[in-house]
Amino acid sequence: MVDHVWPTKRQQIHTVQERFLGCMLGGAVGDALGAPVEFMSRDEILDCFGEKGITQYSTAFGGLGNITDDTQMTLFTAEGLIRAWVSGCLKGISTYSVVTAHAYLRWLKTQGERPNIDIDVDETGWLFQHRQLRSCRAPGNTCISALQEMDSLGEPAVNDSKGCGGVMRVAPVGLFSWRLSQNESPEDAFGLGTELAALTHGHPTGSLTAGVLAVLILALTDGASLADALQVSKAILREEPNHEETLQFIEKAESLVGSGLPHPEAIARLGGGWVAEEALAISIYCSLVASSFEHGVILAVNHDGDSDSTGAITGNLLGAKLGVSAIPAEWLEPLELREVITELAEDLYAFKEWDIGEDSDNEELKQPIWQKYPGF
Repeated sequence: MVDHVWPTKRQQIHTVQERFLGCMLGGAVGDALGAPVEFMSRDEILDCFGEKGITQYSTAFGGLGNITDDTQMTLFTAEGLIRAWVSGCLKGISTYSVVTAHAYLRWLKTQGERPNIDIDVDETGWLFQHRQLRSCRAPGNTCISALQEMDSLGEPAVNDSKGCGGVMRVAPVGLFSWRLSQNESPEDAFGLGTELAALTHGHPTGSLTAGVLAVLILALTDGASLADALQVSKAILREEPNHEETLQFIEKAESLVGSGLPHPEAIARLGGGWVAEEALAISIYCSLVASSFEHGVILAVNHDGDSDSTGAITGNLLGAKLGVSAIPAEWLEPLELREVITELAEDLYAFKEWDIGEDSDNEELKQPIWQKYPGF
């Protein structure tokens, strides 16, 4: 068991709420900024946008500030976790991986795909009703195929994929874990992040990276520095089998921070971000060297490879660290589904205070909460 060792300090409620909003909106902003250049090389990006690369939204999927599958799946992760908690309160039993797997099947349905497991159309809940989510935004092949083939909710995928589609969607696990208890064990957050990523990505690196990100978000939300958060997450990671590849890339990112290399060259040494360990390492590097939210996210999208995913993860990290006020207004205002992302982030913070337990007689609250986040 690894002790919760990052230095903690009392935070004002407003500060923590700002971190929740920063994490969720920051991830979406990074996703939207990287979306137009996801399949471009760095040279192509510079040729198209100038010597500084892409620094403002450009048209993607028919508009400015449009999100990709990364943010879509992040939203369904958050919704699944809340629905699992609500189900536990009102039904007395629930499993986070099972209920979140069901949330991912609802996302699959928004992509026009038919899952093997039936979805009750009468209990799809609030998030599924937003028609803007029913748009294909270059979804990952592994996520689609693994969910199509899922025969039992909560069972890990049987593939050997370590694509970044597992890690890029689990930031809400860190927020949810913090809200369950300020003293929530980081091992529990790690385990839940790993478990949710493994629903679609069967390679150990494809899921262990998600456990690391969950702990980083938990620690940053708690007011820890990124350096301290990394120390705790690495200590937990070392206890896991098959951790070597993930640890190697994290430590490579840390070493490049002090290497003196220009940022683009350092990022290039970490790969393109298509696989989980590269995406996590690039995001950690960009977050460690960032002088501001804007600086870090711009670094994270101007490289060869999966720019929207590295932008999203970096946005999650820096948003949790710096809060929503650090995100430039010109990036927030046109952001697609901004109000939905904000409401879900607020519910991630508020759910613990909902008086809907088995002993509660607050029917006026139970009914709307169940309609918004029903069981399945």
